[in-house]
Amino acid sequence: MSMNERQQQLLGMLESSGEVKVAGLKETFGVTEMTIRRDLEKLELAGYVKRTFGGAILASKDVALQDRSVVMTEEKNRIGRAAAALVTENDSIFIDGGTTTLYVARHLKPGMNITVVTNALNIALELLERGITTVVTGGMALETTSTLVGPGTVEAIGKMAFDRVFLGTTGITAKHGFSNSNMYEAEIKRMAIVQATEVNVVVDHTKYGAKELFSFAPLSAVHRVICDRLPEQPLVEVCREHGVQLLEA
Repeated sequence: MSMNERQQQLLGMLESSGEVKVAGLKETFGVTEMTIRRDLEKLELAGYVKRTFGGAILASKDVALQDRSVVMTEEKNRIGRAAAALVTENDSIFIDGGTTTLYVARHLKPGMNITVVTNALNIALELLERGITTVVTGGMALETTSTLVGPGTVEAIGKMAFDRVFLGTTGITAKHGFSNSNMYEAEIKRMAIVQATEVNVVVDHTKYGAKELFSFAPLSAVHRVICDRLPEQPLVEVCREHGVQLLEA
């Protein structure tokens, strides 16, 4: 389905919070209520959302990877470029699954003398095409995200040491830190953080203020957040209090 920029942002907001209201969206985008309702109707017909009285909810919290890949693509591209620029020769890094982390892999220099560990099958293919040494963890494959998860994956990561890790997140708040809607992926993120010297989270602005069920790290556990737009001042201040660098792409 072809989506305009507003509809892409709408889907991104739904992915973050799980629910939106027409009244709030009308003010956010500066359009009529009828326009928002038509947007939601289009997204519902495509199977992304379910309309409710006064708004809509996400049809599934685990939105398929191919569906998420069309949301906020320009922003994710900028984030991926900025994140990849942090990687230096001889680094050992971990990149977990997600559409934003995929852009990190896409911006790594072909043939770079680094080793990348990933639990994402699509990211592994991207790295191999770029001639980058790639290690794929074992585990159970999740169809919706093309990631490998489970005890085998966690055990494999626990036996490695990373100079840097790049992780995606479904939500970020001052109180709950970084969270994810999938408990298996949250577990992998936790282990990657333990094994890392430097922890980077890549996130677009639609995830600010969103809180999912499974928190995988407090703000203090992360060294850097790479984003397309800085959050509101209260969250900026809390990040700085916890020593988190905010890198705006």
